[in-house]
Amino acid sequence: MLKNKEIGYMICAAAVFTVAASVCGYVLCGIAAFILLVILGIALGSGFIFFTKRRYNDIDKLNSYLVRVLEGDETVGILDQEEGELSLLKTNIYKTTSTLSYQKDLLAKDKVALADAIADISHQLKTPLTSMIVMNDLLEIEDDKNKRDEFLTTQSNQLDRMNWLIQTLLKLSKIDAGTIIMKPEETEVDELIREVIKPFEIQMELKNISYTHDVFNMSVKCDKNWTIEAIQNIVKNCIEHMESGGMLSIKTSDTNIYKEISVEDTGCGIAEEDLPHVFERFYKGKNAGKDSVGIGLALAKTIITGQRGDIVVESTEGVGTRFCLRFYKTLI
Repeated sequence: MLKNKEIGYMICAAAVFTVAASVCGYVLCGIAAFILLVILGIALGSGFIFFTKRRYNDIDKLNSYLVRVLEGDETVGILDQEEGELSLLKTNIYKTTSTLSYQKDLLAKDKVALADAIADISHQLKTPLTSMIVMNDLLEIEDDKNKRDEFLTTQSNQLDRMNWLIQTLLKLSKIDAGTIIMKPEETEVDELIREVIKPFEIQMELKNISYTHDVFNMSVKCDKNWTIEAIQNIVKNCIEHMESGGMLSIKTSDTNIYKEISVEDTGCGIAEEDLPHVFERFYKGKNAGKDSVGIGLALAKTIITGQRGDIVVESTEGVGTRFCLRFYKTLI
């Protein structure tokens, strides 16, 4: 405390004032006034020093606390039940350090997630790249035109797969980084579903997959383009897991809590142990297709939850799967 020059000056000033007041009291009123003023000055000075020392000890504790936080130690409790400016300062410092600690934990988790994502991306790109390298080497030595055409078709398919993977990963990264802002607007579900299904009409016809829909006059508040992206990823997943002769159906419902769009297929279904993980990135269950990457459903989930909605999945192996997209009427 005495290292603070201002406090030292104040103590010296108090001592000088006490001496001066005591001398004046002695001259004007005698020895009794002198003694009384000396005692009063000592008492006031001692009280000032006691409370000032106590305050500076609290400030020193706060300083030590901040030093420990900066050194990476776990935050400890510094809150008390007292009133006053110092207690408010303690509360605000504790809030700040707790927030910084929480953000530090989030950053650590983000680093782990980023490392895992990079490893997964490398693994997913490695397979088509290896295939293309092999095909390219074979093209250099192959003279048979049919074989060359087959190799070129394989390369084209691998390029399409890589392009889809990269584009999907970029979309996920942009959403995660918060650089994409959803622009919700009232959208007619009937129009939404028509745009969702249109790119799959030829594919469903080739696979002899029938399509039915029960979409009544309903609108949802959503970002139309991104919601179409999400539902198309779900439809794509359904079609890939259905054999010839399967059926895809889309229905809507309106409850007091949410508006729902359900997409149901008659495919192979999802194993019970895989259900909790179907929306995890790069997760592939036991019924996943050989070309499955495990990212389409993750993107769909990210898009819908990014609009304060949710996706619920129900499935029975050998019977089919139903995805329910829920758009809540009030934020929950």
